[in-house]
Amino acid sequence: MSQHFLLSAAARTLSLRTIYEEGEDAAYRRFCRLRWPETEGAPVCPLCGCLDIYDLSTRRRFKCAACHRQFSVTSGTVFASRKLAFVDLLGAICLFVNAAKGLSAVQLSRDLDVQHKTAFVLMHKLRETMTLETRETRLEGEVEVDGAVFGGQVRPANARDDRVDRRLLANRSGKRRVVVVLRQHGGRTLPRSFLREAQAVDFARERIASGSVISADEVAHWDVLEPDFEMKRVNHSEAYSREGVHTNLAESYFSRLRRMIGGQHLRVEGHYLDAYAAHAAWLEDHRFDSNGGLADRLIGGAMAAPVSRAWKGYWQRRAA
Repeated sequence: MSQHFLLSAAARTLSLRTIYEEGEDAAYRRFCRLRWPETEGAPVCPLCGCLDIYDLSTRRRFKCAACHRQFSVTSGTVFASRKLAFVDLLGAICLFVNAAKGLSAVQLSRDLDVQHKTAFVLMHKLRETMTLETRETRLEGEVEVDGAVFGGQVRPANARDDRVDRRLLANRSGKRRVVVVLRQHGGRTLPRSFLREAQAVDFARERIASGSVISADEVAHWDVLEPDFEMKRVNHSEAYSREGVHTNLAESYFSRLRRMIGGQHLRVEGHYLDAYAAHAAWLEDHRFDSNGGLADRLIGGAMAAPVSRAWKGYWQRRAA
């Protein structure tokens, strides 16, 4: 019987012990190399692109000889204005990618000895980077489509006579969301949350290339895709797979997402569900990459991604 990839030595190319043994300078050089891979870590001015740079080594900053702008390796990235040391930041990313079923902000805050809000915001910045990887992606070939319900659990009343049918719309909490996933065979996974699964029809049309073959269950709202795509349907009340038609890859993704939310995060508010769904999709798509490769991929993506102001003043807005 062959060994699972996650149990092999090839999956372990980065460890906390190595990160802290090598120290702050090695972590800093790693961030420089991933910020400027074309120059093998040599700084490039983010404003004018000049390569003639002065190194202000005492402050770990650079100054452009052309436009005289000062910048650092994290300027203009999601890590700008960071307070964590580079070795701690790299350690946090290592812990984040090592967690195959996700990592709670409380656990990360304890591991790094930082405040919960520091860990929470950092992790959501990383999830935003994961989302940007597939922002323009369109799936093609064989694509599976399916939906699953998350959140909105209504606790049953104590007395039997007071209990209601929680399946009825009138007895739901209003916080229930449906995550619909599009998963290409041998390709990427694209999730998005909706109030109802039927709302995802336009999402499927937008993100699946014409000429693709879509596998779905027998839910009626997928019928409207039949004029645009070749559809293969399977009735799950009769079989999970029939004549090679199934949505097992989509169900595999939902299994990871359920374990992530139920086992780590316990409860996810609706406006954060897309971020956690994207996190699970990223882990599912790169499950055969080493943890060192995942860390470098995530840092490189964060360094190249446009800066979002979504988390600027986040806790002040929450308090207001």
